[in-house]
Amino acid sequence: MKRFYKQTGVDEGEGGFRVLLDGKPMRTPAKATLVVPTQALAEAIAAEWDSVPDKAEINAAHLPLTRLAATGVDRVASRRDEVIADTAKYAGSDLLCYRATAPESLVKLQQDRWQPLLDWAAERHGARLLTADGIGFVEQPSEAQARLREAVAAHGDLALSALYNLTHIAGSVVIALAVSDGRLDAEEAFTAAQTDELYQIDRWGDDPTAEKQREGVRRDIGAGARFLSLLENARLRG
Repeated sequence: MKRFYKQTGVDEGEGGFRVLLDGKPMRTPAKATLVVPTQALAEAIAAEWDSVPDKAEINAAHLPLTRLAATGVDRVASRRDEVIADTAKYAGSDLLCYRATAPESLVKLQQDRWQPLLDWAAERHGARLLTADGIGFVEQPSEAQARLREAVAAHGDLALSALYNLTHIAGSVVIALAVSDGRLDAEEAFTAAQTDELYQIDRWGDDPTAEKQREGVRRDIGAGARFLSLLENARLRG
């Protein structure tokens, strides 16, 4: 589909702010009116659509904020418990809990970069997760998993859309929650999630395929972090 509109805009309506295309409210793929709780997010979504060149193809990959908002409206609202469960289950196998045994430089890097985040989760959410050396599975305390599930469930539908994506991309619900809470910015979250990969690049160099995949991860984490930031206090359920 090519760009079919001339102007974008934002207005405040019932329940929040709507994005307008030629004065008409934007609709999601499921035909619901796209309404978001903050003007900042609505304006950022409108800017995505405004940046599409005249008569150019509309590429959903270039509309990450729109996709996250539409997913929140169309899918999360009707499947909220399922999305919470699919996000919170990472508390049982979080990336940050599985540590290398060698070389010593990687062991130290993981400890320095990941342990402060686990300590933050324990302090902020009362969820103290256990770590394991190597690939052996570690059973996490049920109380810690329950606390992290509560933290996930505290998010509103739109925020949960971004939190779900961040968790799956990073392999860590702790990283995702840290982004939502402002403990990590987008680049810090990317670095934490890609610690092992970046370490290997430093040692052995990069290749074009891996670089392309890594930049996709960086963009997706950046979009999720920006989305949560634009939601401001509305990211949490009232």
